Amino acid sequence: MNYGYAKKGFKIQLLDEDEKERYPIQLYHHITNQIEVTNLDVLEIGSGRGGGASYVHRYFKTKSLVGLDISARAVELCNERYGEPGLSFVVGDSENPPFTEKVFDVVLNIESSHCYGNIECFLSQVLRLLKEDGFFLWSDFRSHQEMKDLFDLFLSVGFKIVKEEDITRNILLSLERLSPERERHINKQVPLPFRKLFKSYAGIKGGGMYEAFDSGLLVYKCATLKKII
Repeated sequence: MNYGYAKKGFKIQLLDEDEKERYPIQLYHHITNQIEVTNLDVLEIGSGRGGGASYVHRYFKTKSLVGLDISARAVELCNERYGEPGLSFVVGDSENPPFTEKVFDVVLNIESSHCYGNIECFLSQVLRLLKEDGFFLWSDFRSHQEMKDLFDLFLSVGFKIVKEEDITRNILLSLERLSPERERHINKQVPLPFRKLFKSYAGIKGGGMYEAFDSGLLVYKCATLKKII
């Protein structure tokens, strides 16, 4: 689950079975579509339930796509659910991924890095895993000062910023469209004392995360970064 992406006039073509996850998928599409990934070796760090990795592999025709996640249960479920050739999931830490150096053309990281303990260590690992002139496709949210500090860090560790985009309004539009169904699901599945917390985490309109984006307290950006060292 991510906060999704919506834009007036933007509606990608999806198979019927993917339609229910349209807005989270559109975030993956928008980020991945910044470069040509067809026939490339791609790693997603923070693959979660695997739907984004499956979408990118199927629709963008990557040569291979590996999803890395710290949750062994999530990885087990992904490997049981997704059987496309060239798509696999492994258990691993974002700050110590279990791969040799220079094995991926692209590293993808969507709405996950705000959870990491040591961002500089994570970025150094991304650089280690990327082939020469490889690309890092990233999106996430921060406070404005934290975001500035992060982009300074991108440069200092060895990335070139090819493209930087503030997509906060696109996230808000997506959350407005996702809110009714997410709220119904939480009201049905979550005990009453925990619903407010879950609704905030899910980005439901009127909740804490939504208001933080809407007020400008948090900014959501995406970036296309190229390895230069």
